[in-house]
Amino acid sequence: MSETSPRLRAELEGIPTYKPGKPAAAGGPVAYKLSSNENPYPPLPGVMESVTAAAASFNRYPDLSCAALTSELADRFGVPAAHIATGTGSVGIAQQLVQSTSGPGDEVVYAWRSFEAYPIVTQISGATSVQVPLTPGDVHDLDAMADAITERTRLVFVCNPNNPTGTAVRRTELERFLDRVPGDVLVVLDEAYREFMRGADLPDGVEFYRERPNVCVLRTFSKAYGLAGLRVGFAIAHEPVAAALRKTAVPFGVSQLAQDAAVASLRAEDALLGRVGSLVAERTRVVDTLRGQGWTVPETQANFVWLRLGERTADFAAACEQAGVVVRPFPGEGVRVTVGETEANDIFLKVTEGFRKEL
Repeated sequence: MSETSPRLRAELEGIPTYKPGKPAAAGGPVAYKLSSNENPYPPLPGVMESVTAAAASFNRYPDLSCAALTSELADRFGVPAAHIATGTGSVGIAQQLVQSTSGPGDEVVYAWRSFEAYPIVTQISGATSVQVPLTPGDVHDLDAMADAITERTRLVFVCNPNNPTGTAVRRTELERFLDRVPGDVLVVLDEAYREFMRGADLPDGVEFYRERPNVCVLRTFSKAYGLAGLRVGFAIAHEPVAAALRKTAVPFGVSQLAQDAAVASLRAEDALLGRVGSLVAERTRVVDTLRGQGWTVPETQANFVWLRLGERTADFAAACEQAGVVVRPFPGEGVRVTVGETEANDIFLKVTEGFRKEL
């Protein structure tokens, strides 16, 4: 038997591993998971009924074209159906976008720190990451990102609100940035947390897409809509980009359960808005309490908060876990903490109060 191994692509060497939020320990002291930005509410009204009905057809493939969901989204956003592309969460579509635009010798620009998947999907395609540091306030430095664009740049990710800091760029800042980006460079506005944004000066990526063929908007049903376990997201983009996404999609990647649940979720918008409103109010309470304790907390427009802890990050995460909540540490930098159930948030705030006294 030969001792040689199959030859794999060199680009796969050293790809960072995506680190999901640590789950709550079964049977252990941890009772609440605040590490994955999940919605603490159960599925929206009508979702369980649609999923139960779809489960009767497990023996059949799902609709490859996601026709019903595509139609619902086109109506919801007032865009042509041909400008909609669905995928396995917004992260799946992000990977397809890089595959569609970038390869060896090309560059992908994004802020750092930002969504952990960006360096992974870039390296998988063989392209080169160009990471632009956030401002001291943990916001995208759009001027520096524009300066980083070269003839080799094929795609730019703008995560707004940014994961994991929760900060958002303003409409005028984004418009000025887009004016500087060459028309042949695709700008992906990753708006996974768009529903949680509050403020008249905050942008809606769909507005920019309508007038700019090089803008693509990513959205997901995993966060506000509470369908994280079903893996369904979508992109709104002009026809050449949307068509490329359909070409690079894994066939039948979005299950029929996910499609039907997403349609039902879109039709339960009143309930969605109520839940999101409650989470935003709880977010305000958490941020105000943290600042009252003496913490410096960036203005968050997402369903989580960011605490810079530097070398104390691991200690803080351990203290939270011991108290009964699990958070998402970024070693040497800080922790991202989901705004969850009131009880979970209270436990977290009790830990921050005690930890702050030790700093």
